[in-house]
Amino acid sequence: MKLEVDTASPVPPFEQVREQLAGAILTGDLSAGDRLPSIRQLAADLGLAAGTMARAYSELESAGLVVTARGRGTRVAEPAGADEAVRSAADAYVAAARRSGLDRDSTLALLRARFG
Repeated sequence: MKLEVDTASPVPPFEQVREQLAGAILTGDLSAGDRLPSIRQLAADLGLAAGTMARAYSELESAGLVVTARGRGTRVAEPAGADEAVRSAADAYVAAARRSGLDRDSTLALLRARFG
């Protein structure tokens, strides 16, 4: 998988990377157990600071999408058991939000409002 960062985008680079990796995990392009590049390697490949990549990985780990183990690197986590229909609906929602030009915060705010 090739990651790209648009430095002219108002979306911070760590968020662009996080979104791309999360999308690849949620759509199955990256499978449970797949190893992600090291933070340093990904930073070098994208021409970004290691701290930027560390933040993206940290947020993915907080979301339960990846796990990091010393000496084993960062790997895609086993799915938490969410129903496939819910995953598909979430993917469709995110895709629609992006097509509409909504940023992450606006998209999440809409979802939170629906839960009321």
